[in-house]
Amino acid sequence: MSERKVLNKYYPPDFDPAKIPKLRLPKDRQYVVRLMAPFNMRCRTCGEYIYKGKKFNASKETVQNESYLGLPIFRFYIKCLRCLAEITFKTDPQNTDYAMEHGATRNFQAQKLLEEEEKRMQKEREAEELNNPMKVLENRSKDSKLEMEVLENLQELKELNQRQANVDFEAMLKQHKEVEEMQKRKEQEEDEQEMKAMLEQAQNRRLLVDSDSDDEPTKHCPNPTAQTKPRDILQEDTQSKRLTMESWECSLGKLSTRAQLAGLVARRKKKPHPALDNGMETRGTTATTSSLPAAAAAATSSLDLLGAYWDSKDSD
Repeated sequence: MSERKVLNKYYPPDFDPAKIPKLRLPKDRQYVVRLMAPFNMRCRTCGEYIYKGKKFNASKETVQNESYLGLPIFRFYIKCLRCLAEITFKTDPQNTDYAMEHGATRNFQAQKLLEEEEKRMQKEREAEELNNPMKVLENRSKDSKLEMEVLENLQELKELNQRQANVDFEAMLKQHKEVEEMQKRKEQEEDEQEMKAMLEQAQNRRLLVDSDSDDEPTKHCPNPTAQTKPRDILQEDTQSKRLTMESWECSLGKLSTRAQLAGLVARRKKKPHPALDNGMETRGTTATTSSLPAAAAAATSSLDLLGAYWDSKDSD
């Protein structure tokens, strides 16, 4: 598969660029462009005002047989927003502006007229001074006199303002300087007072620390190792257990004595088979006699287990 963006294209050996037909377009063809109205105008057909900056889809063409210093002049066609009448204007490179041509009138602009009048007067003056040196001297003397008059008028206005205002600028400056000096002095005094207060607090803290360090050796410091020992904890636990056992015994009585509990538990006797009653009498008597101490031992062991369970419950 070939690349989508190629830098080198294939040209066959019999390629002749002269045989490629050229596209011949008319010189007065029109292009559709997007532009804004270059000035305020009013339509002659319906009287609609079109303000500067209004956007249009215009047609542009090159004006034939017109140019300024080799620069082409372009003509634009737009339509009125209200009546759709055709309005045309073209570029004016000589005055760096646009010239109204057909379909509307340009609104009055005082600034533009003033600029045009100044340019006209400047051109007339240059034409007069071109071949007349005396006229040059006269114009220079007039300009110098005009500048002197302007300066005198400005000075008179300043004096008049000073009389009406009755303001002494030098006194104002002096007062401003005095106020600034007073503020600086106050700030310095406040800083000094704060520094003194901070130094006094630091000295008082040092004195208190020194006095505390002097008083500490005189006091008797108890030995923490003599008070707390690991054995004391075990003794406290045993004492608490004894108290609980004593209270329980007082309420319910003692259950740890074997003599009192020996007769409480008795083992159930098994009934012998009637066929074996005669033959097994001797053996049964011996078995019962031997089982009595075993029953007592079992009873005592169960009571011991009950007491151990109670001790473990109290410890929890």
